[in-house]
Amino acid sequence: MTAFDYLSVLFSIVLGLSITQLLAGFAGMVRGRARIAFYWPLPLQMLALFLINVQSWWAMFGMRYMREWNFFGFFIVLLQVVFTYLMSATITPDPVGEESRLDQREFFFREKNWFFIVSLGTLFSSLTKDFFVIPGPPGTPDIAAHGIFIALILIGLFTTKDWVIKTVIPITFLMYCAYIALLFVQLPR
Repeated sequence: MTAFDYLSVLFSIVLGLSITQLLAGFAGMVRGRARIAFYWPLPLQMLALFLINVQSWWAMFGMRYMREWNFFGFFIVLLQVVFTYLMSATITPDPVGEESRLDQREFFFREKNWFFIVSLGTLFSSLTKDFFVIPGPPGTPDIAAHGIFIALILIGLFTTKDWVIKTVIPITFLMYCAYIALLFVQLPR
């Protein structure tokens, strides 16, 4: 067993919990749909988070050749997946009970600041990993994508306007799909 084999177990567990959070949230939305005031940016953001979780796990395969691990490197990678989990946990509503109702728009705007703050944490820990943990400099497309995602997150964080959220969320989703298509179609070598 390599060091990566050992360390990746914890990364996989945290990402698995994040995916579980999202899937349980989607299932809860389906079961409670009669008591939910639908707001389409919320499930779209949850779908984007599902892709983020899967892409994070997929991309971590590229770290399997790293022979030298230290606590800092391990902690930074773990921090990235912990922030990813927190993104899922902050944006996924609890299941709607038989007697309660959920206004998804109200929920989104109540939780959006925490969601966008932990999203920044995810991106900054990802950049830290790319610059200080993974051997070799990160590629220009990856750095540019991180910059675009940071800008979109800051717009989402500081807005109170519905139309801005309804613009930022689909743009972010499409950008993330393009990011995966350009950089992560094949397993890292």
